[in-house]
Amino acid sequence: MKSYGTLGETLRDTDRAFTDPPHWDELVRRAREADLLGTLAHRFDASGRMVDVPRGPRKHLESAAVLGVAQHRAVAREVREILRAVDGLGFPVILLKGAGYLIANLPPSRGRLFSDVDILVPKAQLPAVESALMLAGYATTHHHPHDQRYYRRWMHELPPMQHIKRLTVIDVHHAIVPETARTHPDTPEFFRAAVPIAGWPGVAVLAPTDMVLHSATHLFHNEEFSHGLRDLVDIDQLLRHFGTDAQFWTALTERAGRMNLGRLLYYALRFTARLLGTPIPQSTMDAASRYAPGRVTGALMDRLLLDGLRPTAGLRSTRFARRLLYLRGHWLKMPVPLLAWHLTVKTFRREQQQPA
Repeated sequence: MKSYGTLGETLRDTDRAFTDPPHWDELVRRAREADLLGTLAHRFDASGRMVDVPRGPRKHLESAAVLGVAQHRAVAREVREILRAVDGLGFPVILLKGAGYLIANLPPSRGRLFSDVDILVPKAQLPAVESALMLAGYATTHHHPHDQRYYRRWMHELPPMQHIKRLTVIDVHHAIVPETARTHPDTPEFFRAAVPIAGWPGVAVLAPTDMVLHSATHLFHNEEFSHGLRDLVDIDQLLRHFGTDAQFWTALTERAGRMNLGRLLYYALRFTARLLGTPIPQSTMDAASRYAPGRVTGALMDRLLLDGLRPTAGLRSTRFARRLLYLRGHWLKMPVPLLAWHLTVKTFRREQQQPA
């Protein structure tokens, strides 16, 4: 973890910031870039050590904490607006990622900064949900015909929708991976196992094992790694929280196998343990190792992920790794002919948008 600098060491052990004082400017800068400044603020505050942070960096941490509280209130308010919009459609809305962690009061939400709301609804209900949200003031984004076709025909979600007054963004998913992906988990099973949230009628979150698997899929099946370390911290916190139940670990690897998500779980366990010191039973690591890639692919992915998950994009190796991971993410999402067409269109449009 030394290659991850002061942020990596502090994420593993907050007290390290005081027994082996970091370069505070670098710590704050890296945490902000990784979208983890609020998380660090919460950890310093929870340990009672915020008062020991030097005045300058403490101001940045306290500011991030205030912003986090404001964002959490805004997201909770937005969830209520979404529920009001879809009320009467006859099925619960499943909250994903940050909003789900927040409303279910799970550890990853503490100090986490986020702005949009991700929901999961049955595919058959997409037209009804989209219509209800449009009547409530949400409008589709990404108006280019290629983008609309890309989302509606091939992806696992609608184009992002933004409220015309509040400017809040909602992503409406009907699955956790695209229609064209090589991996095809049993999406209806996620709905059957979803857990209602007390005090929030009409709202549910994924079951504990599914929540971890979705977070692993979101990170390791994706093409974007700019917030990769933050997403890895989410997985670490979920594993530590749910892992207090010994039966969880067996259920997790079995569920990953049934859902065809074993390889993604393997990466999640390997890198949370390696980079964040997540306590994972050896029996679970052994079970997940059944889904590991071959030696050559494994060595290549280790190198790419170690570089790509770094909290800074300033290093040449990180930029190079993220470019390759970007191509890998798209390759996982769609067959080669479709991928070639999609990337060609994006490149052509980018060139058109360049100033003359």
